[in-house]
Amino acid sequence: MTTGDLIGKILQVVMGLVIFAAIVGLLIFLMGRRIGNKRSWWQLLWFLLPAVILLAVGLVWPAIRTTGLAFQDNAGNFSWDNFVWMFTQPSAIRTLINTVVWVLLVPTFSTALGLAYAVWIDKSRGEKYYKALVFMPMAISFVGAGIIWRFVYEYRSAGRDQIGLLNAFVVAFGGEPVQWMQTDPINTVLLIVVMIWIQTGFAMVVLSAAIKGIPTEQIEAAMLDGTNPWQRFSNVTVPGIRGALVVVLTTISIATLKVFDIVRTMTGGNFNTSVVANEMYVQAFRASEIGRGSALAVILFLLVIPIVIYNVNVLRKQREIR
Repeated sequence: MTTGDLIGKILQVVMGLVIFAAIVGLLIFLMGRRIGNKRSWWQLLWFLLPAVILLAVGLVWPAIRTTGLAFQDNAGNFSWDNFVWMFTQPSAIRTLINTVVWVLLVPTFSTALGLAYAVWIDKSRGEKYYKALVFMPMAISFVGAGIIWRFVYEYRSAGRDQIGLLNAFVVAFGGEPVQWMQTDPINTVLLIVVMIWIQTGFAMVVLSAAIKGIPTEQIEAAMLDGTNPWQRFSNVTVPGIRGALVVVLTTISIATLKVFDIVRTMTGGNFNTSVVANEMYVQAFRASEIGRGSALAVILFLLVIPIVIYNVNVLRKQREIR
């Protein structure tokens, strides 16, 4: 073991101890503020200590270890090559671009469709049945959804019966069957459709509950002012559910950033459809490039942090207003 490797391992241990101490210190500080009796918060600390230890061993330390591996080559030496590869190789850059496209399209369309549907069925006869129909995909695993949609996009050569629903329509209107999952970039868009199909139900349920929480007096006052439905929607409904919109958008964004199952099930990341989570798995467990996989995991973590911070800040401001 070289001196640099030894220093690196010592730094990892020190970082782990510092983070663990910070977590324990934060718990003590919070409990000290909320509980006046010292004996009570010490009892609470001992009660929480097993969970804190499990979090440190199962979450904090692996995160530190992964970060350390991201800066090492296969020989264990310190190196920036993993991050250089990520931002210079065309395949890795395409993976990052695909992930950005996913994050831009999935939350936007899922939230928009969920909101439109929630407004449309609000207080209508049979509302609970309409909600159940749209929410049902949420009960299906991502792998199950991927298998279902693989049949929708299934391709068979011209002259054969098309079992894929999409190609069946194409052939019915006189077109030639298309290898949807192998055609770039339409294959990425079709994978995104699957995620939107799943997440729209979640958006619809949360936003529908938020709409029902808007005071009736506000809507009635807007109607008395002579506003049309669009004005009531944009000036009363949307401001009234802003907190729920932020929660839905950020939750779906985080779920989209770490999407793996759909891509792995439907294309395996081939034909320029890979995303960060899938490429992380491929590099770490298929190509035996642990450093590259760890670097992708670090990038994924860094992409999630701003979303979480934004969500927390918005919710804090809303509590202050209330």
